[in-house]
This record gives sequence, structure tokens and C-alpha cells, in this order.
Amino acid sequence: MIPILTAEEMRNLEREAITSGRVSSLELQERAARGAASLVPEGVPVEIIAGPGNNGGDALAVARLLLDRGERVRMWALGGGWKGDAALQASRFPGVILESDHPRSESFPPDAWFVDGLFGLGARRPLEGASAEWREAMNGHPIVALDQPSWVRSDDPDETGPAVAMTACFGALKMCHGLEPARSRCGAIHVVDLGLEVRKASLWLVDEPFLPRHAWDSHKGTKGHVAIRAGSLGMSGAAVLAALGALRVGAGLVTVLADPEIRSEIACQIPEAMVKPWTGVLPDGVDVLLVGPGGVTEVPACNGPMVLDASALQEGQGARWMARPDTILTPHPGEFARLFGTPKQARVKDRLDQARALKGPGVCLLKGPQSLIAGGGLDETWINDTGHWGLAAGGTGDFLAGMVAGLRAQGLAPRQAAASGAWLHGACADRLGRGPLLPRDLAEELPKLMRDLHA
Repeated sequence: MIPILTAEEMRNLEREAITSGRVSSLELQERAARGAASLVPEGVPVEIIAGPGNNGGDALAVARLLLDRGERVRMWALGGGWKGDAALQASRFPGVILESDHPRSESFPPDAWFVDGLFGLGARRPLEGASAEWREAMNGHPIVALDQPSWVRSDDPDETGPAVAMTACFGALKMCHGLEPARSRCGAIHVVDLGLEVRKASLWLVDEPFLPRHAWDSHKGTKGHVAIRAGSLGMSGAAVLAALGALRVGAGLVTVLADPEIRSEIACQIPEAMVKPWTGVLPDGVDVLLVGPGGVTEVPACNGPMVLDASALQEGQGARWMARPDTILTPHPGEFARLFGTPKQARVKDRLDQARALKGPGVCLLKGPQSLIAGGGLDETWINDTGHWGLAAGGTGDFLAGMVAGLRAQGLAPRQAAASGAWLHGACADRLGRGPLLPRDLAEELPKLMRDLHA
């Protein structure tokens, strides 16, 4: 798990390290500058722009280090008037500090690299005036951004604009580094180690799955039994795909409880599962119940763990099910809006805020690009970072729901099962490559991926 910090969380992390006496603010700036300077190629002309704040101090330190390395550097200032560590960095700089109110009219070498040190964590509004001109003057040149591009606000993942070649991210990822579309504006992201340990964060990037572990003498009875109440007339495929997801992820037993008229239709498509007509009673020995794929709209009574496809739930029922322990919901943004009575959100930040507001012991896997995992009694939101647009196809959500149920049946905690299901689901798509996919393509790739992970 990789922490993603808000600007305030990053400031608090630095402030705590400084006030405890473990490191000075100037040393943090020097560490940041050393990491950023290492990203600038040798032997190219370098144009460095320093803004009026601490980010400008970083830029001044980078310029000094590059001069010490023997590079051709020109140092530009936007406004000057530095204070604190930035003022000290300005006094240490051995060269001339240039200024320009109209940088677009300046002459820059065609092979020049730029270091963008205009604005950092404190940026709160769009660039204007000379700073906006500097952004335009840098167009067409490779840019190394200090902490973030100056036109990208740290806490807004929906930021757009020109992309830089690379970003020297200081200390830890921020929201603009971890979430699209802002992340693409940052180019290649290099986290510069400042020697600060992140122990707590409100956002975490899931960088690998939690995997079930089984004893050498495991058998089908010890690997979990998933019951799937799914499948109605004309929608047998959803039940098949859900069962396939649970089986392929390693569940020992899967029982599909289908509407009687389509029982045989489902059974002939997936002989590895037990397929029984739904009589209103769950079979004995079930470890997890998955409800919903294939037009099922009534949730059976169950005292154990449940995975609920949002199609099975009624309008406004989201809070009720989030209040139920050991329950995992798997809505997409439209279903989330229906379940929780909120507007359907297009912006990433708004979807993130919705997920972060969820309370209760239940877990919500909010599907979509960079799916979000929230709830479970934790004040953390986990972000899945695998997958691509090829997963936007009918049936992939049913397969995912089966995977989540299968992982929960094998003993993963609800949050872990949701996060791992999303990670494995997307990682299969990534291994198969960009382009249209069928859910059965994922089913073929999943066991290969899991064998590699267990190796």
C-alpha cells in the first residue's frame, strides 16, 4: 500500500519532523533539491524558474547544485522577495538571477530543459500574468516539475493542462500524482526520499493484492463455499460469469441458486459449479452469499458474509447495507447515486469525496477508473490502480463480484477482498493489453496471474 497525502497532510508530516528536531527545514529543501537535480540530464542547457515561495527556494537550490555539476544554467525569478529558507537559498546562489515580465519574448536554446519551480503545494488558483506566460514559454521543451507542475493543484485530481516530462515528487505522492487525469500531467513521477516516514494517510494506493494462503493439505471444503443467488430469464450469463469469477479466484465450492426455469441453461455452461433451483432457502455450509447478478432483485435472509451487486438493491438502501457488518457493495457511479441518494458524479474529486463520506462497518467497492474502496470502519479510502477502458463491457462487473465473493470465502477480510478483487481484475486486463475485452478473457488470464503471484 502506497500512501497518497493531501497538501495539509504533507505539511503536517514535514512540520512534525522539524519541530521534533529530527531534521531542519533547510535540510529537507536540500534533500528535495538533490533528488530533483539528479533528474536533469547532463550536458543540456537548463532554464530554471523560481516562484516567490518555498517552491522557489527548491528551484534556487537545484540551480546551485547544477552549477556545481558544471551545467549551463540560467536562473529566472518570478517576483523575488523570498523569505526564510528561500531567501537563504537565493543568497547561496553564485550566479545572476534574471527576471522577465514577458518570458514568451525571451530567447531560449531549442534543446533547453526547464525546471518549473513557480508554485508548489500552496498553489490554489490558475496561473495568470507572468506566471501564465512562463507556462507558455516552456511549451515544446522538456520540463522537470518540482513537486508538481505549477498549473496542477496538489489536491485536485481533475486538473488538466500541458504535461511535463517528469516530476520530482517530494517525500510522498500527493493526490495529483496518484489520481488521473492530473497524474498524466505530471509525466514520469519520481518520488524523492526526504527521510520522512508516513504512518498515517487518508488515501492509500493499492499496489499489490492481498492473497489467500492455504495449507499444503487444503481441500475444497477449506477453501470456502460461495453461494450465488443470480440468474433470471434472459440473464443467465451474469450468473455464469459470477460463478466463473469465484471459481477462478480459488473458491473451493460454488453453488448457483438460479430461477428454476433457467437452472439447466446455467448448469450446461459451467459444470464446475453446482447449480440448483432457488427455493427460498440457502444451502448448508455457505461461507459467503453473493446476490444480484442477472436480474435478481430480492436479497435472501442471511446471517453470514455477503457481497451485494448493486442491481439487487433498492433506491436509497445504501446506508442500510453499509450499516450491516461483513457486507460488501459493488456499485458503479450511477448505481451509487441511486443507492445513496446523491448526484451521479463525473469528476474524480467528487466521487472520491462521496466514497470518503461513507460510514459504517460495511465496505463499498465503487467501481470505475481507479476504483475506490471505502468503509469497513476505517477512515481511509483505498484506490485501485490497475485496469483500463477495455473493462467497460457488460459482464465484467459480474465476474468481479464473483471474484470478490471468492476471495472473501477464502478468508480475506472484507476490505482486503474488495481491494484484491479490483486489483486482480484490472491486472488481468493490463496483462492482456489495451483494447476490447470479454469477461471470459479475464477468466483465462486470472489463474495465470495468480500462479505468477504465488511463485
